[in-house]
Amino acid sequence: RAEQLVTARIRELAVDIQGTSPDDRRQLLVKIAATSLNSKLIAHQRAFFSKMVVDAVLHLDDDLSLEMIGVKKVAGGSLTDSELVHGVAFAKTFSYAGFEQQPKKFDNPKIVLLNVELELKSEKSNAEVRVSSTSEYQAIIDAEWNIIYEKLDKIVESGAKVVLSKLAIGDLATQYFADRDIFCAGRVEELDMNRVAKAVGASMQTTVSSLTPDVLGTCQFFEEKAVGNTRFNFFSGCPLAKTSTIICRGGAQQFLAETERSLHDAIMVVRRAIKHPTAVPGAGAIEMELSRYLRKLALEVHGKEQLILSAYARALEVIPRTLCDNAGFDSTDVMNKLRARHAQGDGQQFGVDIDTGGICNAWDAFIWEPALVKLNALASATEAACLILSVDETVKNPRSEQERLQGGGGGMGAGASMKPMQGRGGR
Repeated sequence: RAEQLVTARIRELAVDIQGTSPDDRRQLLVKIAATSLNSKLIAHQRAFFSKMVVDAVLHLDDDLSLEMIGVKKVAGGSLTDSELVHGVAFAKTFSYAGFEQQPKKFDNPKIVLLNVELELKSEKSNAEVRVSSTSEYQAIIDAEWNIIYEKLDKIVESGAKVVLSKLAIGDLATQYFADRDIFCAGRVEELDMNRVAKAVGASMQTTVSSLTPDVLGTCQFFEEKAVGNTRFNFFSGCPLAKTSTIICRGGAQQFLAETERSLHDAIMVVRRAIKHPTAVPGAGAIEMELSRYLRKLALEVHGKEQLILSAYARALEVIPRTLCDNAGFDSTDVMNKLRARHAQGDGQQFGVDIDTGGICNAWDAFIWEPALVKLNALASATEAACLILSVDETVKNPRSEQERLQGGGGGMGAGASMKPMQGRGGR
């Protein structure tokens, strides 16, 4: 019953943060993202990155697929050199001679995605071919060249101007495409290939024998340009699915990795706020209000139910108390202030202020938590507590029992000193 009461109270206190207009909604999301970044390593640039994160998420389709947001790291430059690309961007892959002769810009190009090797394969070390004359050997060599040239001819005939492959594209194919004004990139990572496929509408092909127009993709503009010391391939104006890419700049790789983790947290928070636009005040405010609510109801009931409601109310105070302890403040003093403020009737939104060591209006400070997350957390915690309380058998460690028996009568075994845990009905 305690869970039902707090669940109903959370739904009552939850506030719709969707906003009255798109501009108001965006401003709220920016503040939510900034709050998420406030405790991160890039907190001093949270105003810059919060806007970037919100723009990246709002650019997506209605399903807000996390796979359609890419975060790329480029060493060098400052944090403010980071940029948002409304499209797909990934670093230039390994290339052979002849790559620089290929065009680097296209308007409305056809794009083909392959899972095919476009290079001459060397024979395995244990391969053996018996020939009786040089003409037979030359015929084998000509057959190999004819196979790869046939593949390249079919790609050119499809009309594709951008060729991407998960496997290698050798020097022969690279020069062949350069002579025909076609851009190619081999060994593209699978995650980038999947994003390109969804964005441009192309289908991954394991053969070049059926490159029909329906398996090709397109975008408004393709370009390869330098970002710092790294060249990137940009696909913008993708028609089938909206996607975004955040290119992070910075110094050390460890700092860039932490920046990526921080942006991921902010992206998840913004996505959650869009999908479930109801929130409650954080900083322990909602827990203190629920605790006050249950304590008041406990005085109106009789029997064991009163004890359960009181225990549930005490358990909820663990969250604000832990916040105080982790921030290095006197938790007893802060908890007393919170209880007094919430008892006044208008202090429902007051929580722990880790900046001053006192209390603050968490809602006005934009310290929010999704109501759905809070509901799920309380439901899971209640279920776990009920499961533990339902244990009605003696719990023993079989391994410790076995070690005790192996120890013999000469002394106590490894598990002999361990008393068995007993439930309410343990024997």
